[in-house]
Amino acid sequence: MKIIGIDLGTTNSACAIWQEGEVVLIPNELGEFLTPSVVHIEKSETVVVGRTARQRTVTHPDATASVFKRYMGTDRKIRLNKKDYTAVELSSFVLQALKKDAEAFLGEEVVEAVISVPAYFSDAQRKATVLAGELAGLRVERLINEPTAAAMSYGLHEKPEHTQFMVVDLGGGTFDVSIMEYFEGVLEVHSSSGDNFLGGEDFLEILVNKFLSMQNLSKKHLKSDDLQKVYLQMEKVKREFNSVDVVDVEPFIKKQKETVSMRRDDFVELAKPLLQRIQQPVETALRDAELMPADLDEVILVGGATRMQFFRSMIARMFRRMPSANLDPDLVVAMGAAIQAGLKAKDQALDDVVLTDVCPYSLGTNIVNENDTTGNQGDLFSAIIERNTVIPASRSARYVTASDNQKVVELKLYQGESRLTKNNIKLGQISIKVPKAKRGEEQIEVRFSYDMNGILEVDVEVVSTREKYYHMIQNAPGALTEKEIQASKDKLSQLKFHPREDAMNRDLIARAERLFESRIGDERENIRQALSWFEGEIESQTPSKIENATQEFSRFLEELEGDCLF
Repeated sequence: MKIIGIDLGTTNSACAIWQEGEVVLIPNELGEFLTPSVVHIEKSETVVVGRTARQRTVTHPDATASVFKRYMGTDRKIRLNKKDYTAVELSSFVLQALKKDAEAFLGEEVVEAVISVPAYFSDAQRKATVLAGELAGLRVERLINEPTAAAMSYGLHEKPEHTQFMVVDLGGGTFDVSIMEYFEGVLEVHSSSGDNFLGGEDFLEILVNKFLSMQNLSKKHLKSDDLQKVYLQMEKVKREFNSVDVVDVEPFIKKQKETVSMRRDDFVELAKPLLQRIQQPVETALRDAELMPADLDEVILVGGATRMQFFRSMIARMFRRMPSANLDPDLVVAMGAAIQAGLKAKDQALDDVVLTDVCPYSLGTNIVNENDTTGNQGDLFSAIIERNTVIPASRSARYVTASDNQKVVELKLYQGESRLTKNNIKLGQISIKVPKAKRGEEQIEVRFSYDMNGILEVDVEVVSTREKYYHMIQNAPGALTEKEIQASKDKLSQLKFHPREDAMNRDLIARAERLFESRIGDERENIRQALSWFEGEIESQTPSKIENATQEFSRFLEELEGDCLF
């Protein structure tokens, strides 16, 4: 049985196979290597996938879905022709279409695949991808991170000498940055960062909004089919900006009365907030890997959105070198997945490569926030396994009781990067019985063990009694969903504290939270302590104390922000 490699993308998908010593891309029924990740459900309940379905976004928008990869691992439903579908189900339709294309091309049944996923995908999203494969009739025993697949396509695993490189992957809906090192047959991931809600579709949205504003229109003024026409037209404009400075858009919908000229400079200016969101994960990945830009031997661009010239120029300025982009950025991941499929099939033409991975999110527990005098903040997050730790990993930490005569320690388990536990994802909880004693005298030792399959094992021992507790979390879908992550962010944005209505304080807290999430180790601990102190000063409601604290805290943040890589 043949094993195929699949890039299940947000905007487009592709598949390939390792055959006779090389990667062979598999064409779809239209003879194209890229299949749009778009699904249309006809009234007869017939499923249409790919380019044809993409055309139906204009004529039948209520029966057509795209960009659903962003909702993998969540319980969000998408309504098509009066029926609800999950992102897993819609993804399975795309995978089934790719499976049929491969079977037609190879002339035999295909039952196994290696599927690529963004490096920053959570365990729930990874399990959702495996489930989509199973629904499509594919056995998915191996997922490969998209940056790792890209590195294999570029042959970086074949270089005889030690090499360090960064893969910058900007696809249609997700953004990934990974730093890897190859040495002595090992392709090791040092750090990963990214944004699961940032991609080419967001740049397209900027152009759509710009065009509508030029027409004094909003989305609610347009019918669904006209709005889809606007999206398709602006996608063309976005591509034309790679070679021209101005694009004239002639009337193509009834409400457009005259030709409008769209300028690339305006697009770049409006895209600056997105470019800033791109820069932060790049810097985070470098910091976590303890590298400077000059330490990298190569920077590789992956994903169709990296074709934007101003994006490439930004990367070139950041690293003071031209990035590598000589392979098709839309197909490079599928090619790498095919190489991994060949390795899995133990093809003799491929030298075995050991792949290592990292935990993309920090895992930890709650600790008491002694500066939370009003109860508005809640517990603090204490990371036990920090993000970008090579897995499998096992780490331990000791904690002490927080009050006199405490009988029980409620150990809550979290995933995330936020300083406050309420803004992270809760994984579970363990109640630990401890002997009565003065505060700080009783200790518990907590050990987290995390493996390649996303299973977290928690072992707790009461130091004085040697009593042991055990809890295992398998991260089933529903426990670590994007919906819960978004809900946490929404809760954070709705929090209101009386002194924080002051713009300066809100800005300082936001800056500190951003810095906290981008650092690890001692730096993160210093920020946590400083921020807890600052919030405590604010809650005192003493104007003189708040004024002095604001000045001191501002200087503290300026020193941290001055230590930037770019």
